[in-house]
Amino acid sequence: MAKIRLALIAGGTSDEREVSLKGAAGVERALDPAKYEVTRYDPAADLARIARDAEKIEVAFLLLHGVNGEDGTIQGFLDLLGIPYQGAGVLGSALSMDKNLAKTMYQLNGLPVAPWVMAEPGNLQDAGRILAKVGLPCVVKPVRQGSSIGMSIVRQAEKLPEALRLALRHDDSVMVEKYIKGRELTAGVLGNASLEALPLVEVIPGAKFEFFDYEAKYQPGASREICPAEVSDAVQCKAQDYAVQAHRCLQLRGYSRTDMILAADEDELYLLETNTIPGMTPTSLLPQAAAAAGYSFSALLDRLIELAQEKPAALRGK
Repeated sequence: MAKIRLALIAGGTSDEREVSLKGAAGVERALDPAKYEVTRYDPAADLARIARDAEKIEVAFLLLHGVNGEDGTIQGFLDLLGIPYQGAGVLGSALSMDKNLAKTMYQLNGLPVAPWVMAEPGNLQDAGRILAKVGLPCVVKPVRQGSSIGMSIVRQAEKLPEALRLALRHDDSVMVEKYIKGRELTAGVLGNASLEALPLVEVIPGAKFEFFDYEAKYQPGASREICPAEVSDAVQCKAQDYAVQAHRCLQLRGYSRTDMILAADEDELYLLETNTIPGMTPTSLLPQAAAAAGYSFSALLDRLIELAQEKPAALRGK
């Protein structure tokens, strides 16, 4: 059987470039060389090369994170070239990357979210208006960044302008939302027309971390992950159902991972965001959940590539 000619696209220009490259190295090691002929591309330098090679690329595997990777731009480029890829298309990627739009979609579809307000550069001296809507403590984060880059928890009103300035260094629009104390859970989903909810993972940052920030995510041993999460059957079913609903309302394909908080005082779940290109090392959150569901890392990659090659309904018959 002929090998599948696969473009492994990683790197890019976002703040998460190094995370992308590290994930791609793990994916390349795990891809079965008997099944795939893998060529690496870095959008920071190789867009013209991807276009030149488009006719011989059968499928692309995207390991890009952040701006120009998860926001629909590279997806649109590949669509124009006729190259299928795993995961969300242009619309779903753009909706999910923008935390304000994603939370609006959650809310419109009856999914629970914490109260939030948007802030821009001109709002640095308008802390009173912001806090009147969300109160203290609150979470401040760039609206289109991943890996908790530029994110802060604010517990004192006088600290809000500083947190806004930090977030605005990474985006020109910032979300300020009510802080919900509780357990951080994440729920993965696999599939196109038919969706499979994966076992939950609980993330517990180390004692030195106030939340699951960039260092807590990527420093070995900085956080503890429990999979399957030790929650009641009712919480598990509700979280998985919310993840499936989020996947559908954001118009996603292939896979996604939705992060949420299980509130400590009311046993309710609040959706935070949905990741359309989750971390993809064998110990990343979605691969851990897939392993608990019976997928080896290589089998998970095979499944994602199979899903990438399924034509969306809008393209069938063309």
